[in-house]
Amino acid sequence: MDFILKLNKIEKMILGFSVVCAGVLSLPSSVNAMHIMEGYLPIGYSIAWGAVCLPFLVLGIVKLRKTIEENKRALILLAMSGAFIFVISSLKIPSATGSCSHMTGTGLSAILFGVTTTSVLGIIVLIFQAVLLAHGGLTTLGANTFSMAISGPAVAVLLFSIGKKLKLNRSVSVFIAAAAGDLFTYCVTSIQLALAHPSQSGGVTASLAKFLVVFAPTQVPLAIVEGLLTVLIVIGLEKYAKQELTSIAFLEAK
Repeated sequence: MDFILKLNKIEKMILGFSVVCAGVLSLPSSVNAMHIMEGYLPIGYSIAWGAVCLPFLVLGIVKLRKTIEENKRALILLAMSGAFIFVISSLKIPSATGSCSHMTGTGLSAILFGVTTTSVLGIIVLIFQAVLLAHGGLTTLGANTFSMAISGPAVAVLLFSIGKKLKLNRSVSVFIAAAAGDLFTYCVTSIQLALAHPSQSGGVTASLAKFLVVFAPTQVPLAIVEGLLTVLIVIGLEKYAKQELTSIAFLEAK
């Protein structure tokens, strides 16, 4: 107990994240509650989505390596961003056959580090979830990476940038970016499922409408919750990790 009391504020925050991670891993999970589950996409689709992700991942690895070499302070924020993605994207609510509703957590990483870095953090999380939690799958890794770790973060970065240009309150911009990124992830997931499994009557359009309708009742409130959680974390970081945020140019140096 004395050792814990002697930890600085950043170390206590990291310890808190590790405790939450341990709690999530200890919860029983259903193998049917997943991103897009193992084997649910035809092999051609799996390969195609994986190929689309490759340029983002390559650029992300290069950027991540450069960030770590040039700015050691960023390591703490990278670790926290990855932990946040892992924790809240593991909390899932069954929604439709072959997928589920859950928060993504990628909005935080996106506004701090950009899309390509988030793609690397996202695929690492997805691999661990597929192997350890039966959440998602290895054959659907490309599709899940594109929807959760690329397309959603891209929208989050875009909206956060627009908010900065319009000089919106930072918390408002963070909320909009995180919530919209979450929702867009599931729009893309619905498109992926619809393309792979078109309806016999109505084709891809009918299938897409079905998935969107099934996701909406759970995903909309989850997106709002994710937006609020992301705002709270950013406020906490602004208070306890101001130097780290300044080092990655999230905050302006004073």
